[in-house]
Amino acid sequence: MLKLKVEGMTCKHCVMAVKKALMRVPGVEKAEVSLERAEALVEGKVDPEALIRAVEEEGYRAALAG
Repeated sequence: MLKLKVEGMTCKHCVMAVKKALMRVPGVEKAEVSLERAEALVEGKVDPEALIRAVEEEGYRAALAG
């Protein structure tokens, strides 16, 4: 499982936009996005950079979280 820190989300619409973007990345099996924790948890065999690009293309900032 990969954890991303996601900045810029302010509402449930933002959460859904980030989740949809992550689910479109090839290899993603499951994505959970939390507005309160400002993070996304992603399951699947996927390139972390592809996840970050997908989030950034939606207008948010993302980085791998420790």
